[in-house]
Amino acid sequence: MSDSGRAPRPRTNNPERTRRDILEVALREFATNGLSGARIDELAAQTRTSKRMIYYYFGSKEGLYLAVLEEAYRRIRADEGTLDLQHLPPLDALAALVRFTFDYENANADFIRVVMVENIHHGRHIKQSETIRQLNSTAINVLRDICERGVRSGVVRADVDPVDLHMSISALCFFNVSNRHTFGTIFGRDMAAPEELARRREVVVETILRWAAPGGALRDRC
Repeated sequence: MSDSGRAPRPRTNNPERTRRDILEVALREFATNGLSGARIDELAAQTRTSKRMIYYYFGSKEGLYLAVLEEAYRRIRADEGTLDLQHLPPLDALAALVRFTFDYENANADFIRVVMVENIHHGRHIKQSETIRQLNSTAINVLRDICERGVRSGVVRADVDPVDLHMSISALCFFNVSNRHTFGTIFGRDMAAPEELARRREVVVETILRWAAPGGALRDRC
């Protein structure tokens, strides 16, 4: 029995499974307690390995934290890559991407929280990761393709910058998780309620489409 009162999980000789298990538990730990508050002893107690092996796999607590960030971004981009956006009309593709982002972030609140932790650290660890830059360049390429197709068909403004578009989508979807408790308490809304999520998701979709579309294009689509 560990000091935390939880029995450690059975150990395994499968290194990849052990690594995945560590990353899964570490994501929750860093999202809950931040980088400074997370404890390697606590992580070891919850996983199939030891403190020594965590250091063997990741080198240090900061090395583990960076690996968690990389894995978090890898997951959202991998799931995003399963969307069949190329075969959808541009505005339909954009709407599908916004809905995916909104749903993913609401279903993976620890992803939002660990990104918030990294912002507290001024992006110091992300700066060290070429992996994260490459992963997120694919998100911009997806939006660039949608915009270029939309401009050619006259349904997206020619001056839409894919990075600005990505920022706007991220901001609107991110807020529903990052500010859920404060905003919900102040204004008396349960922002995690299914009906509230469904309503808010469509508000975000419409906001993005109206911003991206030239005058009249969205009205013609509706």
